[in-house]
Amino acid sequence: MTPRLQVAALAVGAGLCVVPFAGRTLSPDEGGLLLLASQWSPGTSLYGDYFVDRPPGLVALAALADAAGGGWALRALGVLAVVATVLLSGVVGRLAAPTRRSAPVLAAATAALLTTTPLFGGTVVNGELLGLPFLLGGIAAALRSVGVSSGRAALWWGVAAGAAGAGGALVKQSLLDVFVFAAVLVLVARRGRPALGVAAGAVAAVAVALWAAWARGTDPGALWEAVVVFRQEAAAVIAASATDSTTRRLGGLFLALLATGVPVLGVVLGRRLRRPVETAGMPDLRWPALATLAWELAVVLLGGSYWLHYLMGLVPGLVLLTAAACQRPLPGRRALAAAYAVMTVSTAAALVWVLCWPIERPERPAVDWLADHVTGGDTAVVAFGAPNILEEVGLHSPYSDLWSLPVRVHDPELADLTALLRSDDRPTWVIVAGRSLGSWGIDATVADRVLADHYALQATTGDWTIYREDDE
Repeated sequence: MTPRLQVAALAVGAGLCVVPFAGRTLSPDEGGLLLLASQWSPGTSLYGDYFVDRPPGLVALAALADAAGGGWALRALGVLAVVATVLLSGVVGRLAAPTRRSAPVLAAATAALLTTTPLFGGTVVNGELLGLPFLLGGIAAALRSVGVSSGRAALWWGVAAGAAGAGGALVKQSLLDVFVFAAVLVLVARRGRPALGVAAGAVAAVAVALWAAWARGTDPGALWEAVVVFRQEAAAVIAASATDSTTRRLGGLFLALLATGVPVLGVVLGRRLRRPVETAGMPDLRWPALATLAWELAVVLLGGSYWLHYLMGLVPGLVLLTAAACQRPLPGRRALAAAYAVMTVSTAAALVWVLCWPIERPERPAVDWLADHVTGGDTAVVAFGAPNILEEVGLHSPYSDLWSLPVRVHDPELADLTALLRSDDRPTWVIVAGRSLGSWGIDATVADRVLADHYALQATTGDWTIYREDDE
């Protein structure tokens, strides 16, 4: 079987591995993005009547999925992202070491194993996953830009790399991998024209995205506040109110990374990076790969919340590490086979485990109860986070913050929510995690009293307490 066919087989296999999860209950982020994207038009907040601290590219992809059918379409978009990532990783491997037949296969295998493992959050659709095709496509274009002899071709491939890199950052603002990689690559290659192309392509892509978002009611200034200023404020809030659960998630993140076998692969491949390059036609990718991976690790550690899907952001750097190692004499067959065997067993075991013992969504009891009790025209607020409850039941919220972190930054004393609960526009339902509106970083002293004055307890189901507006 030729390397191209092997890469294609890996891409199809990876896509099939995540298909069984397409029908699972939506996660909070998946449901929230669909809810937000479904009403994206001029409104009272950043995206219509709702706020999320993410760039418009992610919301646009969610809007595409919403228009195509909702939850199943979003999951299909995730499957396509996995397949595209594996295929583009094969292209990166081929461009990095064009004379080594194993390079595209090994690069694609690295991507296939890591995009499908539940230990990297691979069973749900998130910004890191949807950004991967842009990142790998941009890296491939950057490699092509320094590998061609024509100055004009180098410029245009640089433009493509910059546009794709901007696409990644427009999906999640921390996905700047292409620009980190390209900056080090042009220094190693000593070619300036690709850098001009990258800058031009990035500026053009961002300008188009800002114009398109503005046409749907999202102000560029407010967008800057959300994706840059808000993130700084949120980091301060997380640091000031760190909880034991945050520390546990950080420990779980390290354990998940260890369990994937990535450290084993890193040691096996990393030992080869000290050797000279054997393949001609492409600059040494050692330093560009290490710089990219270092950036990705910094993003994971500085994110603050330490969710498993943060690890998905390591895929481009690890693919590049594989490609850089392929430019040199590869380690012995046994060492390389052992590293990939560990990763394969880990991914297979994690997939089988999650298939046999699905991750239960704690929001499910609230969804089931509300589905039997809501009527047309009802509205609701979920306190706080879990906007997938609203999406699953078909409810809208008169409160703009669908996720908990924005509440902690924008409304930590719940002044806005309290005013809403007192007003004539109060929601029909209030769904609370626990019994109180309070949580870390949130003072609900007044809001709890107002909730008791205007709402009656209807049910306690799972982790949720459900209140309905008291008309008496």
